[in-house]
Amino acid sequence: MSVALWIIATLVVAGVLVYKRTSLMAFSLGMVVMFAIGGLFDIVGPVLWILLAIALVPLNVTSIRQNFLTKPILKAYRKVMPEMSDTERDALEAGTVWWDGDLFSGAPDWKKLLNVPKAELSAEEKAFLDGPCEEVCKMLDDWEVTHELTDMPEDVWQYLKDNKFFAMIIKKEYGGLEFSAYAQSRVLQKLAGVSTVLASTVGVPNSLGPGELLQHYGTKEQQDHYLPRLASGDEIPCFALTSPEAGSDAGAIPDSGVVCRGEWNGEEIVGIKLNFNKRYITLAPVATVLGLAFKMYDPDGLLGETKELGITCALIPRDTDGVEIGRRHFPLNVPFQNGPIRGNDVFVPLDYIIGGAKNAGKGWRMLVECLSVGRSITLPSNSAGGIKQMALATGAYARIRRQFKLPIGKMEGVEEPMARIGGNAYLMDAVTTLSTKGIDLGEKPGVIGAIAKYHMTEKLRACMDDAMDVHGGKGICLGPNNYLGRGYQGIPVAITVEGANILTRNMMIYGQGAIRCHPFVLKEMEASAKDGSAALAEFDEAVFGHIGFAASNFVRSLFYGFGGYRLSTVPGGNATKRYFQQMNRFSANLALLSDVAMGVLGGSLKRKERISARLGDMLSYLYIGSAVLKRFEDQGRLKDDEPLMHWAMQDTLYKLQEAQLAMLDNFGGVGSAMRAIMFPLGRIAKRPSDKNDHKIARMLMEPGETRSRLGEGQFLSAEGHFGFLEQTLQDMIACEPLHSKICKAAGERFTFTQLDALADRGLELGVISDDEAELLRRTEVGRLRTINVDDFDPADLLAGQAAFDYALKNLAKGEAA
Repeated sequence: MSVALWIIATLVVAGVLVYKRTSLMAFSLGMVVMFAIGGLFDIVGPVLWILLAIALVPLNVTSIRQNFLTKPILKAYRKVMPEMSDTERDALEAGTVWWDGDLFSGAPDWKKLLNVPKAELSAEEKAFLDGPCEEVCKMLDDWEVTHELTDMPEDVWQYLKDNKFFAMIIKKEYGGLEFSAYAQSRVLQKLAGVSTVLASTVGVPNSLGPGELLQHYGTKEQQDHYLPRLASGDEIPCFALTSPEAGSDAGAIPDSGVVCRGEWNGEEIVGIKLNFNKRYITLAPVATVLGLAFKMYDPDGLLGETKELGITCALIPRDTDGVEIGRRHFPLNVPFQNGPIRGNDVFVPLDYIIGGAKNAGKGWRMLVECLSVGRSITLPSNSAGGIKQMALATGAYARIRRQFKLPIGKMEGVEEPMARIGGNAYLMDAVTTLSTKGIDLGEKPGVIGAIAKYHMTEKLRACMDDAMDVHGGKGICLGPNNYLGRGYQGIPVAITVEGANILTRNMMIYGQGAIRCHPFVLKEMEASAKDGSAALAEFDEAVFGHIGFAASNFVRSLFYGFGGYRLSTVPGGNATKRYFQQMNRFSANLALLSDVAMGVLGGSLKRKERISARLGDMLSYLYIGSAVLKRFEDQGRLKDDEPLMHWAMQDTLYKLQEAQLAMLDNFGGVGSAMRAIMFPLGRIAKRPSDKNDHKIARMLMEPGETRSRLGEGQFLSAEGHFGFLEQTLQDMIACEPLHSKICKAAGERFTFTQLDALADRGLELGVISDDEAELLRRTEVGRLRTINVDDFDPADLLAGQAAFDYALKNLAKGEAA
């Protein structure tokens, strides 16, 4: 054996052992074996054996390693890492790590993902969707809600209470529905397709609010009192967190609660004097019980030695002295009940604290843990429901509306936005399905919740722009027949609430993900905060595990960069094999880039928001891609659905790739070196093709099983806009052969308009039946309703005092006449 061959063989063995993440002892034994082989061929002599011993003995002898290697590293680590605040610690410790941890590992276990049970509805949940949910969608007129009443009608409010829409999360023992997270998501999707006001009103009590907090943290007395009343609708809850001075930085709320003595029901007790000023509180104007977050202080030591107890959550009845419910906010013509709440020297007992006095100061952790669940359900589901309804409506409209003598959806320029709408509808439903299934399995996925909230609302914003472009004038003229306008206006609300999207992307996703999902960073941080030999041992185990982890991801990234990802073993069929393999490659890249970024920037990484945002994008797109692949596999790898799956995966992987490259391009010399390792052969992911766009656009315009699956669960009853659109689409398609038959008989090419006149001509020629003529006439009515827009008497557009003054003026004119 030549020296060169031995060196290559040794490097290969070392690379394989590191790639496979073998233990330090196994790696050392592998090197000893290779040196022994080298010795047999007179390649390795005493000097190389001595050098190997110098390298391996300190690493494998615990006492030497800890005293001469780990101690200096720990000392340097403590200087570099910033001190963690209590709110940061609570956020990190709350919730759980689920599939996001696998994606951060650099070696996802795809069988684990595919073995997650398929999300399904129970018979009771399905009956609710088909019954009460369908019925309330029929009852609601969104134009009446948003333009005439600026609220839902009283009968709709009562129907929601009577049918326990506000009690989906409440357990049956308290009179609630106790639905799965997946079922809650499907309900909100259906409601959101009809009205943002309806979906928001139902979503908030089932998300972050008193019901959720009470079930997890409330005392038995609180649960027995409030939960049955919340379930029956006798109590309407809201939760007040945001203050004028603290929006996304909720931990900085100035609202206070001071422990003091006061009078309550004629007796002197130890209670809390509250002063608060909240805004943007959904359901506040109609709420009967207020969930309140405030900072609690005990200056006189009435509860113990701690003076500043921290954020605390309490339940305050609306009629408590000093509580003031302000006037309504008016969020962008989407008038769900929302407004400010104030309180001045409001004195309440300690047992108003959720969970009682023992939970004083524990509110932030409670909020973060519950918000991680709510953030995974409400806004992502509303967004998915909106885009599913939009996909069906845009496809129908693009087939019905004609320009230049053909349906506009058959124009290549229109196919592109239609493909984005269809592909994202498939993708977004996949993400909400996987995320809610995780919750149903017992997870509280904080990182996944942030990913779902940010990306689903942003995708809805982009797709709504596409839908408005396709609809043109139909989309911009508000009125009873405009099914896009209010949704378009209200999208910034979803972008802003539950953590503004700028904050969520730049700080939260990766800020939590890097520590929570990384297999060693949190262990290092916890060990470094301790003292003594136990801390040294814990840090030693974590830091050398981290070194091996980073080395493995370096080898993986280098190997995959030269095409080795194509050799990685993955599940799935031929349609998805390459996508799984590319995800392996990008997962290894993310894990390596994370360690490089943390190593180079240390504690300052959290201030480098653009780097953090791009790393967060990588983790997000890996999760989104996982959800798409999981959906395709769960639904049986349906051939007809492949265009949607391909679009979703190609768009996701391309954006994932560009996020990595953008980070490398803005990371100086380190980025250039990493680019040479990760992308030595250039880009590997491409945008969705024009050919695939064409397939999706045609699918949206043709009723069929794939299109039905895309819009599964949405409100398509004949009583609503969307059911009418669906019927008109079917009628238009049925009329196309009739149109051709009449044109052929007449020897003339008629435009596909004035179908009622065309019906008369067909009867004259004797080529169609009376039923077919009636179909043409009905279709013309539907066609005109679809393409026409509403117009108004100027008086109908006035509101409030202006409408009142206008009516008085006309009354005066009538009396004068």
